[in-house]
Amino acid sequence: MTGIFPMDLNLPPKVTPRAFARLAEINEGAGAAKALRVAVSGGGCSGFQYEITLDDPAPDDLVLEGAGQKVLVDTVSLPFLANAVIDFSDELIGARFVIENPNATSSCGCGTSFSI
Repeated sequence: MTGIFPMDLNLPPKVTPRAFARLAEINEGAGAAKALRVAVSGGGCSGFQYEITLDDPAPDDLVLEGAGQKVLVDTVSLPFLANAVIDFSDELIGARFVIENPNATSSCGCGTSFSI
């Protein structure tokens, strides 16, 4: 055995406590709390791009819950986000939700576009 195992594309993405905490801050001032939707669509400079929006759950969404908040992933996007980590980054260049995706073979400089 070499110690290298193939990636399991059935593992759902993970959401960090920092991402759930930031979503809670966003929803704090809102009348009705919204979930964070993370989706993948064709396009972007590397082939696929992430779409991160506030939305309501759909019947076939994977719902990830933490800290009283929800993160949604639709069934089409799920294979592209298998075993990914959804986080929140607050740096000098800006604050944003970020995706650490082990399935991506390359990505653009801004991190919103990737290829597999």
